[in-house]
Amino acid sequence: MITEDDVVLALSYSGESDEVLMLLPVLKRQGNLLISMTGRPQSSLAAAADIHLDVSVPAEACPLDLAPTSSTTASLAMGDALAVALLDARGFTADDFARSHPAGSLGRRLLLHITDVMHTGDDLPTVGAGASLSEALMEMSRKRLGMTAVVDADGVLIGLFTDGDLRRALDSALDVRTAKIADVMTRNPPWSMARAAGSVP
Repeated sequence: MITEDDVVLALSYSGESDEVLMLLPVLKRQGNLLISMTGRPQSSLAAAADIHLDVSVPAEACPLDLAPTSSTTASLAMGDALAVALLDARGFTADDFARSHPAGSLGRRLLLHITDVMHTGDDLPTVGAGASLSEALMEMSRKRLGMTAVVDADGVLIGLFTDGDLRRALDSALDVRTAKIADVMTRNPPWSMARAAGSVP
């Protein structure tokens, strides 16, 4: 659907493609700004356009000089140049791009925050610094996240115990029946603010 407020970018290397030329009367009646991209500045499409961009090439890469090859590359390069110029003119930012592509990797990286995926409250496995290793394992088993946070009396994170820490503890022949979580946890683990953007795959 083309509205009267749209700018139309029409591509035709010959500038004589019927499927493009048949649109010209409608675009003219609506008053659309028409930008043409052709390899023939004297073509019908170029003549009808408000702005013409010449993407002519000496020859196609096709050995028969028939299949669009070099000309399509030239058109792509010109389109990229237009997009970048418009991006700069509008002050388009990475955040704007992410909002336009929320499902892509850039959108996830910029729009998805740690708070969107983290576990909190009763869903978060947590034990006190004085807990035994057995108690920590029970907490991990109940919450099923493969880890437990270790906090001090004020609820401040002081360590983290994961299934990887458990394997290392078993390899060291530690007595899991008597060990304390403070003896085997990873101390001072890295952490981030809840509203920080997370690199979530």
